[in-house]
Amino acid sequence: PPPPQIRWVTLNDTGIFYSGLTGKTKSDFDRGESLFIPYMNVFQNPTTDLTDTRHVSIGPDERQNRVQHGDILFTLSSENLNECATSSVIRGQPEANLFLNSFCFGLRPSHTDGLDLPYLSHVFRSRAFRKEIPKAAAGVTRFNVSRTRFGKLMIPIPPLDRQRAIGRTLDSFDTLVNGLTSGLPAELNARRQQYEYYRDKLLTFKELKS
Repeated sequence: PPPPQIRWVTLNDTGIFYSGLTGKTKSDFDRGESLFIPYMNVFQNPTTDLTDTRHVSIGPDERQNRVQHGDILFTLSSENLNECATSSVIRGQPEANLFLNSFCFGLRPSHTDGLDLPYLSHVFRSRAFRKEIPKAAAGVTRFNVSRTRFGKLMIPIPPLDRQRAIGRTLDSFDTLVNGLTSGLPAELNARRQQYEYYRDKLLTFKELKS
């Protein structure tokens, strides 16, 4: 049978971008009833850790963007170009009053029925996608992501059943690697490199030329 069709879509075509917290002062943080996802949570976790949050005060008339299940979060800036637009996918159900820190931005897919969240959590961290980031970020001592240019980057969308198969496989591999708590550092590093190798092999698709 012919191979399944892979659709290549721009990020702008998948949903809408939104900003993190705006207009906050230092005194607004570490108090209040609302919560926000800190920068390092996004940077370190392909899947957002919904237990790693901080307090922030949000006024009743403020217009701030709450995060939702299915959102993809990205770091907005970094001193290192390779760390810009590092992704984290919200695969769980967040608190109703959960927001995003000021130094990140979010992408909310318009139609989630054709997207598998485990698949997305791996594809946005794949080498194929990461090598496109320099097209969307610029700077000298600090690099910032242009959401206009970032939205033009493309990702491969296989049929949903194939997305799910890839997502399950890489989740299992990732769980195995991160579950290793004993062994020599060289062995643990080798397992991590092995996971990254298979992730990139599974997530490398030939882009169709028009």
